[in-house]
Amino acid sequence: MTSTDAHPMWLPDEALRPLGERRVLVAVGPDDPVGATVVAEVRAATARWGGSVTVASPDASLTGDAARGHDVVLALVPSSTASDEPTRALADDVPTASGSFGVLREGATTTVLGLDAAGLLYGLHHLVRAGAAASEGDTPLTWYSPTNDVRMLDHWDNVDVHPVMGQVERGYAGGSIFYADGRVRDDLSRVAAYARLLGSVGINAVSINNVNVHRTEARLLTDGLPDVARIAALFRPHGIRVHLSVSFAAPMTVGDLPTSDPLDADVQAWWAARVADVYDVVPDFGGFVVKADSEGQPGPFAYGRDHADGANLLARALKPFGGTVFWRAFVYDHKQDWRDRSTDRARAAHDHFSPLDGRFDDNVVLQVKYGPMDFQTREPVSPVIAAMPGTRLAVELQVTQEYTGQQQHAVWLGPQWSEILRFRPWKDGGRTVADVAAGTAGPPDARRAGLVAVSNVGDDAFWTGHPLAQANLYTFARLAWDPFADPQTLLDEWIGLTFPDADPVVRETLHRVLDDSWRTYEDYTAPLGVGFMVRPGHHYGPDVDGYEYTPWGTYHFADRDGIGVDRTRATGTGFTGQFPAPWRDVYEDVATCPDELLLFFHHVPWSHVLHSGVSVAQHVYDTHWDGAARTVENAAAWDAIAGQVPADLHARVADRLAEQVRSAHEWRDQLRTYVYRHSGILDTTGRSIF
Repeated sequence: MTSTDAHPMWLPDEALRPLGERRVLVAVGPDDPVGATVVAEVRAATARWGGSVTVASPDASLTGDAARGHDVVLALVPSSTASDEPTRALADDVPTASGSFGVLREGATTTVLGLDAAGLLYGLHHLVRAGAAASEGDTPLTWYSPTNDVRMLDHWDNVDVHPVMGQVERGYAGGSIFYADGRVRDDLSRVAAYARLLGSVGINAVSINNVNVHRTEARLLTDGLPDVARIAALFRPHGIRVHLSVSFAAPMTVGDLPTSDPLDADVQAWWAARVADVYDVVPDFGGFVVKADSEGQPGPFAYGRDHADGANLLARALKPFGGTVFWRAFVYDHKQDWRDRSTDRARAAHDHFSPLDGRFDDNVVLQVKYGPMDFQTREPVSPVIAAMPGTRLAVELQVTQEYTGQQQHAVWLGPQWSEILRFRPWKDGGRTVADVAAGTAGPPDARRAGLVAVSNVGDDAFWTGHPLAQANLYTFARLAWDPFADPQTLLDEWIGLTFPDADPVVRETLHRVLDDSWRTYEDYTAPLGVGFMVRPGHHYGPDVDGYEYTPWGTYHFADRDGIGVDRTRATGTGFTGQFPAPWRDVYEDVATCPDELLLFFHHVPWSHVLHSGVSVAQHVYDTHWDGAARTVENAAAWDAIAGQVPADLHARVADRLAEQVRSAHEWRDQLRTYVYRHSGILDTTGRSIF
């Protein structure tokens, strides 16, 4: 499928109509690929919608009359030596962050000033999001800057189809847009369209292959470089740098060395040579993503080294070229003895990495999953985020819905991500998770990084399998730009762009289906933060005891008396002690632990009464019944707008909502029955239990 056959997501032609109807002046350098993208976007929009475009060199003198003769002016921030441009007076107090832009509406002209070409691109799409309102009224100059330096999407795409994980690991939207038939696609038009979409919402980095690096993918670093360059050439015009996931064992598996020891001189020389080769072909290459000593992937532990040794090996090879290592902190024992309750997977990342704080080089970013387990619907914020002030740290989210319905279920994750990013590890008055990742609101030498997420796209006609899952991709990108943005506002943006001129009932229906969808999903799946309870392997659908006796460390310890994991310092694994005060004590005490995390931190009787006033057993009975019922209401609401959205989109969503109804009721019946059979406690409402 080519780009012309795919759904346009949030950039349908109609979304650019308000801009395309205007007289637009663009002043940008002709040799800048991002600047050329700005010109191309304006040319296409004005050609389609009857406006006009004038392109001027940024070095040309622009008279006030020339600027006022246009409805929209898009220009770079003028140099300090300029004297006669009308934009010169607007360039005071300019932000320093790359991608910043300012917007002014005065008289009949809207002016966008970009600090650089990327800023001009982001400013252009700011006008697109504003629609007709961008050309109304007068507004003073307002500057916009990205909060995070790193705004990145990782793709778990395999070049070869993996016999278990397929073409895209944890992918639910078809095959890869990058690879087919064991190689990079000849037709990369979908990649070009994807790059345009990501550039429009401020993403500035992508990794293009799976963190579980297999044999063929490992050779992207060597034999595959010409194809990596082809992909990089498509992202470059949108301000996006390409990264590769690499295997720590590459010196052995690709380079035929006898070792991958990070302190070995030959290994260091091999990496230095390979990095130089990459930059010869892709001069703006971003760097590497590494999963090491995790779930069977090789790493420095094999040589008695630690993860600072491993990360710094690659960082020093990349340093002369301005590259970065994204080193994942997802390191734990995946061959745990289920009989051993002292071993706790939740502790692993903190145990491994917090002692290394301050030892990572400046071009290492430690990539930390938002929770201590694995992208669960509900888990506490990872204590690693508060434990490493001397390390650049990026928070990793998951846009692909591995544990949140696999794009069969409509689950909008904006509220979850916002809750995580606004969480204060030191409680009231302290910095937020977003502050730590961005390096803001702290000491002047706070380390800056940002947000990373696993993408949810594939070669599906709607990109994301479930068309409404596009909202997750859009929301992540906008939160990466501003982690304190109101997620409801971002959902409104996505709806307005994706469904331009839609009847108000369409907007209302989309909000009805999506607004509370994360909590609805939580209601009918694993309760009170206990996590998992999914089918092992593919992770779809309920299997309450599926992982209970496996080596993966994902247990709930349910028995006839109760359920939950004791992670207290007093009687459990001690995980609560990894948090700073006051959370270490809030989570330690069953009386103060939030209900939604109770079973993550405590093993309690089925009869334990929650802060909500009901027992654990009754909570499961109520939430699972009500959550499943809401899926039926949502499906009916969607059916009612047939004919008001494109027929193919309506049919795809209706099909997915029907599957969500079926799956939610299976979850409901299994969980309610499981609790009753273990506890013997009846549902006080008398509803059916099997």
